[in-house]
Amino acid sequence: MPSPKAAGAAPPAKRAPARKRSSESPDIRFKRAYDAPEPDDGQRVLADRLWPRGLAKAKAHIDFWAKDVTPSTPLRQWFHQHPDEFDAFRKQYLDELAALDAGHNATLGELRARLADGRVTLLTAAHRLEDDATHTHLEVLRDFLARH
Repeated sequence: MPSPKAAGAAPPAKRAPARKRSSESPDIRFKRAYDAPEPDDGQRVLADRLWPRGLAKAKAHIDFWAKDVTPSTPLRQWFHQHPDEFDAFRKQYLDELAALDAGHNATLGELRARLADGRVTLLTAAHRLEDDATHTHLEVLRDFLARH
């Protein structure tokens, strides 16, 4: 039997190195905190500064509460009063996240660790998610995590 290195035999194909999850877009989904958990949710992370009204902690099925990386109270209140100013909100919130990142915020580190393990579903109580998921703080947080 001829060896694989015999004349005319093609060299074995080289495999592309496995991509690390950190170089891929993070697998992040959005849901309302009140929505029932589903098997494909992955880690369920509450990304609101305030606990959702009327949601019992024992029944919430929340793996982690990332309240430290949500918009500051003044920014959140301003955005509720000016919902048409999403671009200004986005810029200010990205600045807040960058400042947290520069300070090696533990909550951002925990979110990144959970993303390295697989899918994360960011949860919010905001009604805005039902109407327009692209103009929420979750979208800004996902974009920040994807770039940093």
